[in-house]
Amino acid sequence: MQFRDLKAQYKALKTEIDAGIQAVIDSSAFILGKPVAELEDKLAAYVGRKHCVACGNGTDALQLALMTWGIGPGDAVFTSDFTYFASAGTASILGAAPVLVDIDLATFNMSPAALEQQIQRVLAEGKLAPKVIVPVDLFGQPADYDSILPIAEKYGLKVLEDGAQGFGGSIRDKRACSFGNMSTTSFFPAKPLGCYGDGGAVFTDSDEEDARLRSLRAQGKSPVDKYDNREIGMNSRLDTLQAAILLPKFRAFADHELDDVNRVADWYTQRLQNRFVTPTVLPGFLSSWAQYTILLEDRAARDAMQARLKGQGIPSMVYYPRGLHQQEAYRWMDLCDDLYPNTVEATKRVLSLPMHPYLTESDVEQICKVLLG
Repeated sequence: MQFRDLKAQYKALKTEIDAGIQAVIDSSAFILGKPVAELEDKLAAYVGRKHCVACGNGTDALQLALMTWGIGPGDAVFTSDFTYFASAGTASILGAAPVLVDIDLATFNMSPAALEQQIQRVLAEGKLAPKVIVPVDLFGQPADYDSILPIAEKYGLKVLEDGAQGFGGSIRDKRACSFGNMSTTSFFPAKPLGCYGDGGAVFTDSDEEDARLRSLRAQGKSPVDKYDNREIGMNSRLDTLQAAILLPKFRAFADHELDDVNRVADWYTQRLQNRFVTPTVLPGFLSSWAQYTILLEDRAARDAMQARLKGQGIPSMVYYPRGLHQQEAYRWMDLCDDLYPNTVEATKRVLSLPMHPYLTESDVEQICKVLLG
C-alpha cells in the first residue's frame, strides 16, 4: 500500500501524460513552452484569479510574492507555527522577521485570536513593522479567512495565502488560492495537484504584480529586453515537461479526483470518529485532503499506532514532529513551548493516514481494522 499512490494515478492517466511529454520532446520547447501558458490560464480560471505565474517550486512562489511586495529587513511576516519550514523561511531569506502564530487544534490552521495577539505584541514592542500575514491552508482545508482578512484590514497588512496544500479546497464555493492579496501553491508530487518533480505558482489579480512576478522569476529581466535586468531576481521557471504533465492531471483533479478524496475522507471519518479525533472541516468549507490527519491520546499512543500500522504494511506519516519555533534554525528566537500550546499538542498527537483519489473502500476498511483492532 502507498501513502499517496502516484503509480495508480499515472496508470489511469498514462495515455494523456505520455502524449504530453512526447509533444514537448517533439517541439524541443523545454523552457516556457506553450503548455506553461496554457496551464497558467487554466489554473487562474479555476481558482478565480486574473493571473497565474508558474515557477520552480512552492517555496520560490512564496519568495517571489514577498519580493514583489518589497518585503525585507525590519518587516514582520506572520505565519503559522505548525507548517512546513518554507512558510517562514522565505521571509527569513529576504531578511524579514517571521513571527510565529499558534494554531487552532481543531483545524490545524492559524488561530485568528493568536494572530491578533502577535500583531499587537509586535506593535507594542515597536521594533518591527507588521507587513504580511501568511496563512497556511494546512492538510487541504483553507485557513479561517473569514476572521483573518478583517484582522489584516484592521492593521493594514497584506495577506499572502500559502495554498501549497490547499489547492482545490474552498469556502462557500470560493476556491483556495483566491484569498488575500496574492496566493501561492506547490506542485510537489505529493500535493493535491502534483507534477513529477518540483513546481509552483503565484496567483494575483494585479496586472502590475503579474508583470513584476514574471520579471523576478527570470532574474529581474525587462519585459522588452531579456538582457536588460532591472533588478535582482531569481531563476525560477516551471519547465515545459512539468506543465505538460500537470495539464492532464489537472483535468482529472477537476473532473473527479477532488470528489474522490472527499469520498475517501468520509469513509475514514465514518469508521474512526467514535474512537479517534478525526479532522474537523468547518461549515461551508471544502478540503482537498492533502492529508487525512487524526489525533491520538498522546505521543506514546501515536508512536505505538504508527508502529502497528507499519507492521501490517500500512504507511503513515507525522506532519509535523515539531513546530517551527522548535526548529534549530529558529532557536535564536528563544521561543518557549508555552507560547504555542496547540502546536506542541499537535506535534505529539498527529498521525496522517494514506490518502489519495485511488484508495478503495476496501483499502480504507483494511487500514481502519488495524487502527481499531
